Amino acid sequence: MKEFYLGDVVETKKEHPCGNKTWEVIRLGADIKIKCLKCGRIVMLPRSKFEKVVKKIIKSAQDNIAQ
Repeated sequence: MKEFYLGDVVETKKEHPCGNKTWEVIRLGADIKIKCLKCGRIVMLPRSKFEKVVKKIIKSAQDNIAQ
């Protein structure tokens, strides 16, 4: 199981209809809410589905805290 934090920027395997693949995590829990960084659309996904669609973490919010 991957660790995700509030404010992480992630890349998904598939594009959003607006043509973007980068999303910001804005809510964590059993469901995860993400916001498209191009059009601003907010989507809520179950954690299990979210973990399947995420390709990689582009920018971790945890890195900013450590510095």
